[in-house]
Amino acid sequence: MATLGSVTVPAAFDEIPVVDLGALSGSRDQRRELAEELCRICHEIGFLLVVNHGVSDGLSDDIFDMLRRFFALSDEQKALIDKRRSRHFRGWEPVGAEYTNYRPDIREQIDSWTEWPAHSKDVEPYYLRLLGPNQWLPEEVLSGHRELTNQWFGELGGLANRLMRALSLGLGLAEDYLEQYFGDQTMSLAKFIHYPPTPEGQAGVNPHHDTGFLTVLDPGPTAGLQVQNQQGRWIDVPSVEGSYVINLGETLQAMTGNYLVATAHRVITTDERYSAGYFHGPSLDVCLAPLPLHERFAAAVAASPRHTTAGFMASIAETEAGVAEMSSSYRPSTYGEQLWNYFSRSYPENVAAHYG
Repeated sequence: MATLGSVTVPAAFDEIPVVDLGALSGSRDQRRELAEELCRICHEIGFLLVVNHGVSDGLSDDIFDMLRRFFALSDEQKALIDKRRSRHFRGWEPVGAEYTNYRPDIREQIDSWTEWPAHSKDVEPYYLRLLGPNQWLPEEVLSGHRELTNQWFGELGGLANRLMRALSLGLGLAEDYLEQYFGDQTMSLAKFIHYPPTPEGQAGVNPHHDTGFLTVLDPGPTAGLQVQNQQGRWIDVPSVEGSYVINLGETLQAMTGNYLVATAHRVITTDERYSAGYFHGPSLDVCLAPLPLHERFAAAVAASPRHTTAGFMASIAETEAGVAEMSSSYRPSTYGEQLWNYFSRSYPENVAAHYG
């Protein structure tokens, strides 16, 4: 740590902390103490592991069993839910289909989003086109696909809401501030991933920030997830049985004036690897205006070069214009715009095929 005036500037981190969430069900003083610790970690590091989190015992095992059964299917069977057929960008995609920082990721995955009735293909605002149904495999092909995915949404969404309440409290807001802010038509993502061994010079997923508010990840037992610290070094995320990895996205970073950070991370694995993620998101029309925070948070940002210079993932146009990776100054006004930017840079061919 370094001190600038009355503000402490975070030093470069070299490990990912593990936090016991038991106090979230304690007294208000216990919740506040834990909330302040969570906000400190999310300010200084942006990544942590949590235990005593309240997610059902056995859910992780059931999800990973489903992943192994799905990814062992033939490509013809997986293609029954091919993402390219979905104008809402849901379903299975093969290795190399998603681009992160304009390089193909060496992974295959199933994406499912919160389901809502679909709008017309030309609805405005345009981001409402993301609302729609998921693609599900028949029970005879993959038993439990829909049921387990929906359980994942419910339980991981519940954990994310508990963490959002803690972050609200730690930021000096009403405990339910962020949860109420999310609106009535929330859009979250369940992502189930299979990584083959990473070829030399490539990445299972390339360095990036997450797009939304808050991510809950079950990384599985196989190493490969790495987080970049302030000095540019890649720090391995440890494997702690029964834990979930928590990190923040660009949306919450922007709304806190860069006090909470979206930290760059990647996956490089020497072994076959599975992971399961949940990305917590609000209604698409939620305004991404700055939160009403005390001036001490802005002072902490101003004192830290890492925080004052923290950027966003660059768009295709910005990259072509010479903007460096994760250095964009563009700030979308709604969550829907932020998500559409993500799809446009990650799946340009899918977007073009469905929407020109």
